[in-house]
Amino acid sequence: MRKTNKIEAVFWSIALPGFGQLLNGQIIKGIIFIFLEFLINVMSSFNKAIMLSFLGKISEAIQIIDYQWLMFYPCVYMFAMYDAYKFAGDNASPFSFFPFAFGAYFVTVALMFSTKLTIFGVLFGPIFLPMLFLLPGLLVGFLFRYIFKKINISH
Repeated sequence: MRKTNKIEAVFWSIALPGFGQLLNGQIIKGIIFIFLEFLINVMSSFNKAIMLSFLGKISEAIQIIDYQWLMFYPCVYMFAMYDAYKFAGDNASPFSFFPFAFGAYFVTVALMFSTKLTIFGVLFGPIFLPMLFLLPGLLVGFLFRYIFKKINISH
């Protein structure tokens, strides 16, 4: 059986958390991530909010979201990607977790502010604002990874 490519594992995890683990042969872990994805998704009304957001109905998306459930989603989602990345191919490089962790932090913070925060007068809501915050989260994570590798901190 061929070894899963790291990028392939991450992209399948983006499609559905747990798929990367299944590709890596980690069946139980993959099933747990898939179960968590479905549980959080259904309990938070996430798919309905995605649909409403893409239809431009941001206020309706804000109203139907159960934030108590959705707050778990960024960490589960990003950890599933990191885990798939870490166990695919060769060993993960030092501090490779930073972009995933900071991505989760920034998306979670954006979710908390998604009902009120506007950018240039636009309310992006619980779907698009967290998506926008992912990029700076990843960049900060890559910056921390670079700094920690440069100063050669043991991990």
